[in-house]
Amino acid sequence: MKTGCEKAGVKKIRIHDLRHSHVSLLIDLGFSAVEIADRMGHESVDMTYHYAHMFPSRQDEMANKLENERGEFENVG
Repeated sequence: MKTGCEKAGVKKIRIHDLRHSHVSLLIDLGFSAVEIADRMGHESVDMTYHYAHMFPSRQDEMANKLENERGEFENVG
């Protein structure tokens, strides 16, 4: 790692930091915690949820979908 970083002219980082960056990228690409846990070899998805702060909140999307469902239900009746 040291030699590669020196040749590339970048700061040396720990292997764990590479794993963290990899998980961050997968989250940004929209993969689920279950998919990421499987790829990373986490024994349970709970380990992946240590990165929970990185997962985008979908609260607005959920509220909008529920509102749309309610509107469609009211139009049926």
